[in-house]
Amino acid sequence: MLTLYLIRHAKSSWSDPLQADFHRELNGRGLRDAPAMGKHFAVRGEQVDLFVSSPAVRALTTAQAVARAFAVPPGEIVMEPKLYLASVTTWIEVVNALPASVRSVALFAHNPGISEFCELLTDGGLGELPTCAMVRVDLGTGSWAAVSRGAGTVAWYDFPKQHAELQ
Repeated sequence: MLTLYLIRHAKSSWSDPLQADFHRELNGRGLRDAPAMGKHFAVRGEQVDLFVSSPAVRALTTAQAVARAFAVPPGEIVMEPKLYLASVTTWIEVVNALPASVRSVALFAHNPGISEFCELLTDGGLGELPTCAMVRVDLGTGSWAAVSRGAGTVAWYDFPKQHAELQ
């Protein structure tokens, strides 16, 4: 079985209206939520073989915070430019190209693509993922190249507002 962890970036800042979207940083809530959610994720005791992130600042910062909870150095996070504002078609291409040597991958990216991909992969039910949401999707295939519509099942779904300390 293959496992995907789909993680939407934490809450980002809109304080500078002239700043390019790609360079937006996490705001205070995002800087609090990302490491806290990383700890909640790590406590589950699940194995993540590979961390892959959009190179946009808000996604990469979220990936680094979560990876830190797994004792994974920032330099081991793979940046995938295609995940920045990716369409569902691009998501499928990225997942289909994952290395056969890994069994579980955490992917960090943006809405609307990450939510749309999750819906396509699992035949719906979760809707739009909130910021810093994490979804474990178990895939009914042994090959990344075979991942397509309806190939996954949601094993768990977590997000900051489910945790009292993040309110």
